[in-house]
Amino acid sequence: MRVLLVHSRFPTTYWGFQFSLPLIGKRASLPPLGLCTLAAMLPVEWSLRLIDLNVEELSDEQLRWADAVLVGGMLVQAPSMREVIARARAIGRPTVVGGPAPTTSPHLFPEADALFLGEAEGRAEELVAALEALCGSPRRRRLTPLVLARAEAEARPDLALAPVPRFDLLDRRSYQTMSVQYSRGCPFSCEFCDIIEIFGRVPRVKSNEQVIAELDALYALGHRGSVFFVDDNFIGNKRAVRKLLPVLRAWQAERRYPFDLYTEASVNLAADDELMREMVTAGFSSVFIGIETASVEALRETKKRQNVGVDLTAAIEKLTRAGLAVMGGFIVGFDSDGPEAFEAQRAFIANSPIPLAMIGMLIALPGTQLERRLTKEKRIRVTSSGDQFAHTNFEPAMGDRALLEGYTRLLASLYSPKEYEARCVRFLDLIGAPPHTSPTTFEDLATVARSVVRLGVFGARRGLFWRLLARGARRGLPSIRWAITNAVQGEHMIRYTDEVVLPRLREAIG
Repeated sequence: MRVLLVHSRFPTTYWGFQFSLPLIGKRASLPPLGLCTLAAMLPVEWSLRLIDLNVEELSDEQLRWADAVLVGGMLVQAPSMREVIARARAIGRPTVVGGPAPTTSPHLFPEADALFLGEAEGRAEELVAALEALCGSPRRRRLTPLVLARAEAEARPDLALAPVPRFDLLDRRSYQTMSVQYSRGCPFSCEFCDIIEIFGRVPRVKSNEQVIAELDALYALGHRGSVFFVDDNFIGNKRAVRKLLPVLRAWQAERRYPFDLYTEASVNLAADDELMREMVTAGFSSVFIGIETASVEALRETKKRQNVGVDLTAAIEKLTRAGLAVMGGFIVGFDSDGPEAFEAQRAFIANSPIPLAMIGMLIALPGTQLERRLTKEKRIRVTSSGDQFAHTNFEPAMGDRALLEGYTRLLASLYSPKEYEARCVRFLDLIGAPPHTSPTTFEDLATVARSVVRLGVFGARRGLFWRLLARGARRGLPSIRWAITNAVQGEHMIRYTDEVVLPRLREAIG
């Protein structure tokens, strides 16, 4: 059987870095790890192709080549997913859609031939049987999708069943980073989070041997550079991760640290000095932290209790000094937020060493505690699109106009070139030096050359580029790398804010 796996297109968002990727010769930030993992579960004798619409266009010839089309994606990718389904259906190719979007919102994909809901481990035979039945002759078009759902009692599969992803199906040169997954689930209970609904509150982990096998596969394929551990909370199972990190450090050291690692974690990482040191010596250089807000009232309201009672500014500075650059997630629009919340967020972020501060409006994602609460309160308007930078999907307590106007002022301030540069300077002055230096590759040099030409010579913010570079040069090569990274990422953040988000918000305000 010939199977085409299609990763749907992301809209332009803060997370996509679409304005920065051309500066470093890349087309997308991250590869479709879920589809690569699913591909490894399919029969070895099948012929597989993977198309990532964030990297290349999908042609009718590619669709005709396939006996079946598997489409995957997140909620924010749903419009692109439906477009692929429609195209495949038009030329008579059966489709199976899976991933987070159909798992939480199956009603969005009525024209798919089958919905594959939930995690895939241990269900390869079920999927293969469905594909063979869909491709049987004569084929009848289904009026409603076949639903392939895991039994509730088996909803959380053992990750020992997870195979090494088919990284070989990727055009790796098109991506800024490669990715692997160590764990699923998070022990906390944030009201707005859908991760605990999809993957549960008991973090499951792969074995050390599985993780090393995936890194071995990437290394053997020639990848060097950035690797993202896509876990939503890498330290959710601290006992397990403490056993992994020494193994990971030894693997990296034996190969002269070929991979620069980053991940996501909860803020309690800052309270564990040993765990921070172990992560840094294993090669982690940055971490995304869900900070959300400094308002204790809002944190309690949204059940993010792990952030209550924490000096968040001190925690961020401690992580930065340890050598872990912090990317921060922030939210406005909690019920307890008043007009003062926007200035409080601005002041907090402005005084923190966080160049990449992702500030979104609160949205009620499908299946979350927040959606259930707001549904009871009759405040839900529409199913969320998953884009927290565009609009909210419920009636905010402060009112729409106040939320939109406050959010607009907040973004305009924080992503002005002046304020972005100030946060970068604060970060560059504080970031701890790594205990090792990865070898400089030809691709690293090419990235520097492109950045100098496109930002430092012809860029609209040439002064910002050279001032950051000069600041980084005071502290040596690692800080120079960070300075260039900040300049490249800032190009996207500033341009996306000015050219996309602010005009859209101002239009919504009227």
